[in-house]
Amino acid sequence: MSEEPERLAEGTLVSHLLELRDRLLRAFIAVIIAFVPCAYYKEDIFTFLARPLLDQLPEGASLIATNVISPFMTPFKLAFFVALFIAMPVVLYQVWAFVAPGLYRRERRFGLPLLVSSILLFYVGAAFAYFLVFPVMFNFFANTTPQGVVMMTDIASYMDFALTMFFAFGIAFEMPIAVVLVVIAGLVPVKKLTDARGYVLIGIFVVAAFLTPPDAISQSIMAIPMYLLYEGGIVMARIMLKMRAQAT
Repeated sequence: MSEEPERLAEGTLVSHLLELRDRLLRAFIAVIIAFVPCAYYKEDIFTFLARPLLDQLPEGASLIATNVISPFMTPFKLAFFVALFIAMPVVLYQVWAFVAPGLYRRERRFGLPLLVSSILLFYVGAAFAYFLVFPVMFNFFANTTPQGVVMMTDIASYMDFALTMFFAFGIAFEMPIAVVLVVIAGLVPVKKLTDARGYVLIGIFVVAAFLTPPDAISQSIMAIPMYLLYEGGIVMARIMLKMRAQAT
């Protein structure tokens, strides 16, 4: 007896809009809940963010504020981004919960692990930037400062730079997810990915040159993990293809 084809959940436009409103509201509430303690400890959070740079500044140097409202607004803005960072699993889950009813069971079975993995990898990428990249990068910058120049960075510029680096490394660490998706979607076979290793390595170094400051150390610190994650993505893609074959 043949199995009855799976039917997707259907609904009216109004019902979808109402559900979208509820999902967005829940995501917004999650960000607000995370923002309240972050706003209270905003100065401590900024000090923690600035620690890798402060540790490398020469004696007597410090961060500066070139705008009158920067001492208040910069930590306040940082508190919001940290709250969004903390609440991101809830936000992405609401997106998943809204999209999932329109997917087949097999797509949901693969989609949820990929979503969880992408969140974890983004966090790992941001942590990698803070704990490993920043100390090396700022030490390099401090030691290459021309004689007669005091390294004193504006707090708003530093926050923008740090957040950009977190985002860049977080996205870079999504490499395995991107590899798995293109393979699972049938866009590129695994063999082509393995045959293109040399081109991928060159492309990764080019991308890293755009995403990091113009020094070879920062570029290599991003490019090498990206390539290792590329290889990990190929392994994951092979495992998921095997799982898909066993499930059919």
